[in-house]
Amino acid sequence: MSTMKEAAARFLAHRRIAVTGVSRDPQGHGSNVVYQRLRDRGYEVFAINPNAGEVEGDRCYHDLKSVPGGVEAVVIGTRPEVAEETVRECAELGIAYVWMHRGPGAGSVSEAATAYGRRHGITVIDGGCPLMFDPTADFGHRVMRFVLTRSGSVPKEV
Repeated sequence: MSTMKEAAARFLAHRRIAVTGVSRDPQGHGSNVVYQRLRDRGYEVFAINPNAGEVEGDRCYHDLKSVPGGVEAVVIGTRPEVAEETVRECAELGIAYVWMHRGPGAGSVSEAATAYGRRHGITVIDGGCPLMFDPTADFGHRVMRFVLTRSGSVPKEV
């Protein structure tokens, strides 16, 4: 087990990251916020949505295997019911780092997806948000991390 801070640092050290659940209508979608921030911080980020060809002014891919050259890590921002399918695709593609987004509420975390990923050698961060940790953090996300760690929405260890 690693501390959450160590796991987040390893995840964010990867530069090619896919974000699932990025919407054509960005209002209120956490995936879009994550996608935008990673892109703004210089990551090579890929939007994944099976129902969109373009989001945030960028090309959108229907699934992870469609991303040219692949990715090193994936942020899951879809409903929990979809997370296990995404983790299975990560295992098939050899993607070893997955972050299931969760703020207040259920977020994208799926116990089945977490268990499957870990059984298949994937480092699964099951809660919190990449924007709560450097180098992508802002003040608001740091405060959310403090509060949500205490409520259990951000794991202390991964």
